[in-house]
Amino acid sequence: MFVYNVKVNSKKAFKLIFTLMIIVGIVICGFTVYRIIFKSQSTNSDGIYQITSNNYTNILKSVHDDIDTYVGQKISFSGYVYRVYDFSNTQFVLARDMVISSDFQTMVVRFSLLL
Repeated sequence: MFVYNVKVNSKKAFKLIFTLMIIVGIVICGFTVYRIIFKSQSTNSDGIYQITSNNYTNILKSVHDDIDTYVGQKISFSGYVYRVYDFSNTQFVLARDMVISSDFQTMVVRFSLLL
């Protein structure tokens, strides 16, 4: 049986563990930012934005923050036609329901379209 006596410098061990935690945190943050920015802006080969259940909220927020970038763009997503009584004949809303609270309250989220 062999017995090893290992002497560990606590300051160096703390620095090593702290550095590894910082690196892991940066990698996780980088991966998250990549998924939010690049995966939410998914387009197919025709340049049409494909909006799915996974990226709907991110794209809706992005369009709301900078509408001028998206004027004239083509989108593809499923929803239902929602009309309000004061819309003209050429106006409608392609909408979806989004859960906004833990007790399953929903609200209509939409893209306004003009034809």
